[in-house]
Amino acid sequence: QVRLVESGGGSVQSGGSVRLSCTASGWTDSRYCMGWFRQVPKKEVEAVGMIDNDGLTIYADSVQGRFTISQDNSKNTVYLQMANLKPEDTATYICALGDTYASTSAGYNCSLHPYDIGHWGVGTQVTVSS
Repeated sequence: QVRLVESGGGSVQSGGSVRLSCTASGWTDSRYCMGWFRQVPKKEVEAVGMIDNDGLTIYADSVQGRFTISQDNSKNTVYLQMANLKPEDTATYICALGDTYASTSAGYNCSLHPYDIGHWGVGTQVTVSS
């Protein structure tokens, strides 16, 4: 059974930084797309970014240049480093795992569509105050 466990999050002031971690267990395929989505109440889940087993990353336009996804394969862990945070980044950040690729404006990358995600974490809250 695949399990995703997130850590990190909390409250930060506008312009600050936060790092989230997500550790996966139970995934047996060497190929994967793993990363983050976010959601605020009464809105649809929104992609943040993904990284694949080769380290190829893709980001949503809203976070490009401010957020960085990295991984430690020895720990089965993916990180989301968020910098220059804005109040509109306030959301529940949810770890996501799948294996679907798609053609994007940035090339052939991990899909950022939520329906291509096979496994989800429970989420961790990030609150950015102005």
